[in-house]
Amino acid sequence: MKPTLLVLAAGMGSRYGGVKQIDAVGQNNECLLDYATYDAIKSGFGKVVFIIRKDIEQAFRERLFDRIAKNCDAEYVFQQRESLLTPEQIKLSENRQKPWGTTHAVLCAQNAIHTPFAVINSDDYYGRQAFEVLGNYLSSINNDSTEHAMVGYVLGNTMSRSGSVSRGVCTVKDGQLDSIVENLKIYYDENDKIISEMPDGEKKILTGKEWVSMNLFGFSPKAFEEFNVYWENFIKNNVEAPKAEALLPVSAGDIIEHKKGIIKFFNSTETWFGMTYPEDRQLVKDEIAKKIQSGYYPETLWEK
Repeated sequence: MKPTLLVLAAGMGSRYGGVKQIDAVGQNNECLLDYATYDAIKSGFGKVVFIIRKDIEQAFRERLFDRIAKNCDAEYVFQQRESLLTPEQIKLSENRQKPWGTTHAVLCAQNAIHTPFAVINSDDYYGRQAFEVLGNYLSSINNDSTEHAMVGYVLGNTMSRSGSVSRGVCTVKDGQLDSIVENLKIYYDENDKIISEMPDGEKKILTGKEWVSMNLFGFSPKAFEEFNVYWENFIKNNVEAPKAEALLPVSAGDIIEHKKGIIKFFNSTETWFGMTYPEDRQLVKDEIAKKIQSGYYPETLWEK
């Protein structure tokens, strides 16, 4: 049973200033997602499911999906603000402009997932090794397994010089994720120190050697049970909140905290690059070009 790749591609791109998930960075107008999908299929994944917004459907198909769907089993589902809400909740949240975060996104795809699955962001580069490790693991578990997984990265390898990043800072014990704390604002200060600034304004210095989550998780479908519990509690308490988000690292942490399973911890020493800020686009293009020149990727990824 080959695992599924689930791609979080419904983001608003507010810091980037556009629909970064379908912005061209390759030599033949490939998107960063082309390379992630290529790596996943090469690593044993059997299907890819994209989560997108309804308003980008046409552009998404034209710039990315149609060519990928010619080369592998692919489909997409929609994440809207109204998704998974009752009529009463839709009315109460009518002042909200955007969807409800990454756990909400994953739940929007629940009916499209029939095997163990990996989750990735659409705007981050993970490296093929991470897909190989997670693909091999997910191929070894069944749909009722309570032994999930993640691939963590070294914080210093995932920072941006263009602005702050959001990372789940992890503690690991005996090869398993022990805890994960979402840090929404991590950045370099004027002295080149890495600072984590919490919502209450508290600041602390990080070493850069911490393990962090880049939303590269692997779950069996059993995880949906805990995600649904988390979502029900979240929306009950935040239905009128204009900006609150149901975050995947938080609901994944609940699996551990509520003793509903474990999350095996794998790691990658890959250096991250991604599409968080407009200034990042040229860096991503340069890094992809280097990988093509080295033979890591072919000049043409997909059959026409």
